[in-house]
Amino acid sequence: MKTEILAPTPDNIKKAAKALKNNELVSFATETVYGLAAPLFQEESVRKIFTLKNRPSDNPLIVHINDIKWVEELAQNIPKEFYLLSEVFFPGPLTIILEKRPHIPEVATGAKPTIAIRMPGLQAALDLIAAAEEPLVAPSANISGRPSPTLAEHVFEDFNGKIPFILDCGPCQHGIESTVIYLSDSPILLRPGAISKESLEIVLKREVKSSHLAIAPGMKYRHYAPSAKVKVFFSLSELLEYADKSSKKQIVLSTQKIPSILSWPLNRQTLFANFRKADSLYFEEILIFCDEMAKEDLALMNRVNKASSNI
Repeated sequence: MKTEILAPTPDNIKKAAKALKNNELVSFATETVYGLAAPLFQEESVRKIFTLKNRPSDNPLIVHINDIKWVEELAQNIPKEFYLLSEVFFPGPLTIILEKRPHIPEVATGAKPTIAIRMPGLQAALDLIAAAEEPLVAPSANISGRPSPTLAEHVFEDFNGKIPFILDCGPCQHGIESTVIYLSDSPILLRPGAISKESLEIVLKREVKSSHLAIAPGMKYRHYAPSAKVKVFFSLSELLEYADKSSKKQIVLSTQKIPSILSWPLNRQTLFANFRKADSLYFEEILIFCDEMAKEDLALMNRVNKASSNI
């Protein structure tokens, strides 16, 4: 199979939607990362995602919608908090977990009683969902465990010859996956992202607790890891001492420029791209210096810790 990287023109979006309807997987950009898509109700296609990504079958998928009307067809016992959040943050980088309706394919939800729903904040993504005429499940378009793709080229690296089309919208705006909140009796933040816990609390006018419950996509398994070993330091002197003693080829990621050492910027937008770049340049170790600025960014630290060989 030849994999084509296409501009998101109306004709190319129709071409990608036709492929989806014919049980092919395609990749498309969102404002967070690139996704690997299949129609929600085509179970054979959904299973292909797990096979192609080498993704554990109990790791649920996020369902992407283009219209709020889909929610009542996908979920039941929807709390009023959902509508408060969706009014403010849809379309955008927020995934909301609700109780699913019985007809939702179990393969898409990891056989869990819940469903993860979001409306992406990129027009080309919304247009693709509309052209497909049903919601799309779409985890990040990478081999499971590898850094998430923020460029079409990253998707091509992992799936060249395995999918027909990649819709290329350039670099992803946020560069990390969506915030995930579970609306149970008390709202629970399961994965930090571009929308902060504080922003959610302002809208809900109540406390949002944090948890590591494995009911959301990406919660149960090691993620985001490059081939190079990732080591995290909270002391610059300890990092410099380690770097001086090590004989391995290294790159440092830091929010600040470090004199006399090769370093790249540390931020959400470029973290995954820098992981992939380090692998392409055959670095053996990625040393990450987390100063106070980095430590205050919960979404960034979540990804750093999941990729780190320290955990």
